Amino acid sequence: MLLPRSWWSTSTLIAIAFSVAESKIDREAIVRQFNLKLNQSHAYSPVQVGNGNFAFGVDVTGLQTFVPHNTLSSWAWHNSSLPTTPNQTAITDYTGVDWWTHDRLVNYAQPNPAEKDISQWMIANPHRINLGRIGLWFGGQDVSEETLVGKIQELDLWTGVIYSTFLFNGVQVQVQTVASPETDTVAIKLQSELLKTGILGVFFDFPYASGKDKFDAPFVGIWNATANHTTELKSANSRASIRHTLDATSYFADVAWDTEASISRFSNDTHKYILVPKKTSDTFALTVTYSPESSKDTETFQKVKEKATGWWSDYWSSGAFASLPINTNTSAKELQRRIVLSQYLLAVNGAGKDPAQESGLVNNGWYGKFHMEMVFWHLAHWTLWDKWSIYDRSIAVYERFHQANCDRARKQSYNGARIGKMSDPSGRSAPGGINSLLIWQQPHPMFFAEMEYRKFPTETTLRKWDVILTAVADFMVSYAYWNVSTHVYDLGPPMYPVSENTNPNQTVNPTFELAYWRFGLNVAEQWKLRQEKPIPADWHFVKENLAPFPIENDVYVLYDGVKDMWTTPALAEDHPGLLGIYGWLPPDPRLNLTTFNLTVEKVYQSWNFPNSYGWDFPLLAITAARLGDAERAVHWLLDASNQFDEVGMPVGGTRVPTPYFPASAGLLLAVGMMAGGWDGMDGPNFPKGWQVVLEGFQKAM
Repeated sequence: MLLPRSWWSTSTLIAIAFSVAESKIDREAIVRQFNLKLNQSHAYSPVQVGNGNFAFGVDVTGLQTFVPHNTLSSWAWHNSSLPTTPNQTAITDYTGVDWWTHDRLVNYAQPNPAEKDISQWMIANPHRINLGRIGLWFGGQDVSEETLVGKIQELDLWTGVIYSTFLFNGVQVQVQTVASPETDTVAIKLQSELLKTGILGVFFDFPYASGKDKFDAPFVGIWNATANHTTELKSANSRASIRHTLDATSYFADVAWDTEASISRFSNDTHKYILVPKKTSDTFALTVTYSPESSKDTETFQKVKEKATGWWSDYWSSGAFASLPINTNTSAKELQRRIVLSQYLLAVNGAGKDPAQESGLVNNGWYGKFHMEMVFWHLAHWTLWDKWSIYDRSIAVYERFHQANCDRARKQSYNGARIGKMSDPSGRSAPGGINSLLIWQQPHPMFFAEMEYRKFPTETTLRKWDVILTAVADFMVSYAYWNVSTHVYDLGPPMYPVSENTNPNQTVNPTFELAYWRFGLNVAEQWKLRQEKPIPADWHFVKENLAPFPIENDVYVLYDGVKDMWTTPALAEDHPGLLGIYGWLPPDPRLNLTTFNLTVEKVYQSWNFPNSYGWDFPLLAITAARLGDAERAVHWLLDASNQFDEVGMPVGGTRVPTPYFPASAGLLLAVGMMAGGWDGMDGPNFPKGWQVVLEGFQKAM
C-alpha cells in the first residue's frame, strides 16, 4: 500500500529505518571489489577503456583480435553521397511535411513520401564511424579464441587499465590496455617470449562506413567494401601514420612504438597493416592516436598509463560516493555492483563534449546520433553526484544549438527556441515521424539551470542560462493553444507524449508534459525575479491556465480523452511517463496525492513491465522513493526486466540494442535522490535496516 506524504516526512521513522555510519568510506576497496574478471569475450558487451569522447572496446585478448569491437569518437562522423534522384540532390530539396495545427499549417521535419531519398539521407547522415580495429597478429597462423588457453582478463576500475593474459602454444602472453584521459589515444603493452620469435605482433584494420542501418550493432562499419575507401601508410623512426579516407571524410591513426619494429600493408587489396617488433626484447609498447589531423605529439605507453591512473583515481575520489551493506545483503551487493560499474561506463561513454547517444561509444544506435529528450537521463545524475566538471563537458549543447533551435521555432511561426530531438553535432534534428512532434525535451534547460543555481547561486549562473531559458519559455508559451471552449491552454495535437505510443492527432494535454510545462515556466519566472527583471505577462498567464491533469475513473491517464488506456496493450507499456509528475519532478501545485497514489497502484497492476526498459525502472524507483517506499524503489532498480550484464552494460529493450545507457544514468539518478534526499525530505532513503555510508550527495528538487 502506498502511504501519504506525511508518513515519509516523519523524522522518527526515518531514524528507525536507516543507520548511516560516520566513518570515511574506503572508496578504492569498494571500487576494486567490482573489478571485471573475465575469461571469454562478449559479443555485445566489450570491456572498454576511454575518456568520454573516445572509447576502445576489447575482447579477451585486451585488443580486438577475435571480436571486432568498435573504436568510436565524438568527432568521427561521415556523410554518404547525396542521392541522385531527380529534384533530390541537395539538402535544400527536402521540404518536410505541412501538418494542420490549430487552424494553421505548420511545417514539420517529417519524412516526406514525395522526397523519400533525400528524407532518408537526412535521417542517416551524418553517421558515426568506427575508427578502426587493433588486434594481435600471430605470425599469419590461423588462430581462434578457442586456441588460447588460460585466458584471464581483469579491468582495474580504479586505474582504468585492462590486464589480459593467456597461453599461446604454451607460451604466456600479457597485454595491458589503457586510454588517454586527454586524447583519442589507446596505449598497449605486450610482454611475451613470443616477441623474440617474430610470430607476435599487432594488426590495424579499417572499415568503410555503413550509414544504412539505424542500429549498427554490435559492430560498426563494413569490412568487405575495401574498394570504397583508401588508406595510405607513411612510416619512419619508430612511428607510422595511416591516413584513412572515406569519401569526404579523412582522419589519421598515428602509431608510435618503443623498440625497433617494421610495419607494412598486409596485402594490396586490404586496409590491414601489420606491425612486427624485431626479435630483440620480450616487451613491446605502442600507442595509437586517432585524430582529424596527423600529429607528431604522441606519448609513450607509460606516460598515457600514468595520466590515466591519475585521472581515474581523482574521478573515484571526488564527488559523491555510496557504500551499501554488500556483505550482509545480496540486493545491496547487486545494487552496489551496478552503481560502481555504471560510474565507470558512464565516464567512458557518457562524459563527452556532446550528450551521449543511447548506446554511448559501444556501438551505433540511430546512426550514432544523440537525442535531445534523453539529455535529462544522460546528465541529471552528475548534478546529484557532485560531478560538475563532467556535467560541464556537454551541457553547453544548449548554447551551441541555440540558434538552430530559434530557427526551428521561427520556421514554424512560433516564438523563441524549439529544441530538436535526434541530433548530430551541428544541432540539426533529423526528420522522423516522432522526432518533430515530441515536446518533453523543452523544459530540460530549466531543470539543469535550477540544479546549477542551487549549487552555484551566482550572477554568473543567472547570466549563463538567461537567454536560453527566455527563448525556451517563449516557445513553450506560444506553443500552448487557447481553447475557447474550455478556457484553458492545451498542449497538442499533433504531438507525441513521453511514451511515443499514441496517435499524434488525438494526443492532447498529456499528464507529464502538463506538469513539466508548468515546472519549466515557473523556473523561468524565478530566473527573472532573481535578476530583478520583469516576468513576461504571458508566461504567468499560460502557466496558471494550463489544462488540468486528465483524470478517468479516479486516476490520472496518459492524455485527455484517451480510450481504454489500461486495457490497450500498446498504451499500458513502454515509458510510464505520467508517474514522473511526482518523483522525477517535485510535487506539482495541482497534484492530488490521493489520485496519484491510485494511479501508481493502477500502473503496478496494469503495466506491461517486461516490455519496459532503460529509464523506466529508475523512474518507477524515484516515484516510489518520494512516496516513502524505499523497499519498492530498490525492487524497481533490480527488477528482473531491468538487467545489467556481467560487464555492467544495461541491457536494452526489444527495440533497441545493448547497451542502453539511460538505464545506467537513471540508476545513478535514483540512487542519488535516495542518498541525498529532496526538498522537504533529507536523505538517506534506503530500505529499513540497511547500513549505508554516504559522502557528498547533493539534494534534488
